[in-house]
Amino acid sequence: MTQLVTFGEAVLRLSPPQTARLETTERFDVWTTGAASNVAVTASRLGTDATWVSKLADTPLGRRAVSELRGHGLSTEVTWADADESRQGLTFYEHGVEPRESVTVDDRDGTAIGTAEPGGLPMDTVQNAEAVFASGETLALSDTVVETTEAVLRATSGTSVLGLDYRPGQWSAEEARETVSGLFPAVDVFVTNVDEAQRVLKQTGKPAEIAHQLANEGDFETVVMTRGEHGALVWHDATIHEQDAVATDAVDVTGQHDAFVGAFLGRRLAGDAIGAALSHGVAAAALSRTVYGPVPTIDPSEVEQVVGDLTGDSPGSSGGPLR
Repeated sequence: MTQLVTFGEAVLRLSPPQTARLETTERFDVWTTGAASNVAVTASRLGTDATWVSKLADTPLGRRAVSELRGHGLSTEVTWADADESRQGLTFYEHGVEPRESVTVDDRDGTAIGTAEPGGLPMDTVQNAEAVFASGETLALSDTVVETTEAVLRATSGTSVLGLDYRPGQWSAEEARETVSGLFPAVDVFVTNVDEAQRVLKQTGKPAEIAHQLANEGDFETVVMTRGEHGALVWHDATIHEQDAVATDAVDVTGQHDAFVGAFLGRRLAGDAIGAALSHGVAAAALSRTVYGPVPTIDPSEVEQVVGDLTGDSPGSSGGPLR
């Protein structure tokens, strides 16, 4: 039985060198990235038995994406689509330094996962997983993949986890809210950040109040909310658990949320209580900020060292592991 299965699109991210512009660069750095694949990579690198499930175009670019993910020790189960009928998704990212904002240009129309159906996926792997994570960024691609994501979440005999992962370049906040909320009955654990909860789900109040409201509205077992430089919190069993962020010199923040989720879910699946899993998530997020690129290339010893250095962290004595 696989501990963690993630489902969602992985794209190739092309970025100029750190201080260059998209319109003038003469070369690009390339990564395979996506919320679902990054969560799986983080969990796998930190010792969780993780498998990424997706559908990709059978092209050199699609095969490159899978090869890179496997290079992190991640198991992959991919449905290959005919190259004449689909394509590999791309995203272009320019890192901005204040006062210049970062720029993201998504090129995902017609990608293979938009046609993914349950019958073409390894549903036996999904059914036998201890936890399944699906990414909301994939939902924007087609009505078909929305239905498939719901089927994946409902199929698991373990815990179903949905991350909001809103990308404004893909769809409107209103479209995202309607689609994501429609999946709430299939979700045990909901993951978001404060900005997404306010912008997409129209939540108001302090972060702890928002988490409580979401838990009630979605009838979730657990709500996980990252807060950027302010750390993260978890609502579980009507109790709020909080962990401050770790101060870092940020090189690239694009992978920090995924790193947090991968580490948090991994530790929960290992049997850690909420507080300990929360500390590991915050530590992984901090480390990811020190690495150039969106993929959290971190290892367990680094995470454990940061966790050991944390002060005022939750005691990790409340709440059992993911079922």
